[in-house]
Amino acid sequence: MNKTIKLLTRTELRGRVAEWRKTGKRIILANGGFDLLHVGHVRYLTAAKALGGKLVVAINSDESMRVLKGPGRPIIPEHERAEIVAALYVVDAVVIFPETDVRAIIDEIHPDIQAKGTDYSAESVPERDAVVAHGGRVEIVGDAKNHSTSDMIRSLRPRGPLET
Repeated sequence: MNKTIKLLTRTELRGRVAEWRKTGKRIILANGGFDLLHVGHVRYLTAAKALGGKLVVAINSDESMRVLKGPGRPIIPEHERAEIVAALYVVDAVVIFPETDVRAIIDEIHPDIQAKGTDYSAESVPERDAVVAHGGRVEIVGDAKNHSTSDMIRSLRPRGPLET
C-alpha cells in the first residue's frame, strides 16, 4: 500500500476503521512520538502487527512532543515522522494526534487491542481504562526497552574536553 494512502486525518481514520470492521478485521492501536526511528520502534510495531489485525499508529504532534519531552523535541517534524512510520510494511494507517495521550483516539476507534512497549505493564498503561471500557485489551509487546530516542540524542551531542 502506498504510504500516502496510509496517512489519515481523524475523520478518515474513523471511516477506514469502520470499513475494516465490516470485513471482520481486528483493530490494533500503537502510539508514540517516533522521533528518530530506531530498531526498538521497528520491533514494537512488528510485534504489535503480529497480534493479528490492522495496525493503526497514532503519532504525537510536534506540540504534544514538546509538552511530553521538553524543549528541543521533536527532532523530526510530525508530518515527516508520520511518513516514515507509514512507509513500514507492518503499518496499515497513521494518524497524528495533538493530545498528550491517546484516550480521544481510543474513544473514536475503539481498538480491540492497544499495544504498548515493554516500558509499561498492562496495569500501568495510562489509557488502559478507556480501552477496557470499549471492550478492548492491552498487550505489552516488543523487545526489552534498551533503545530510546532520548538516549540516542544524548549520545550524539558533542562532549566537552573532560567528558568521555
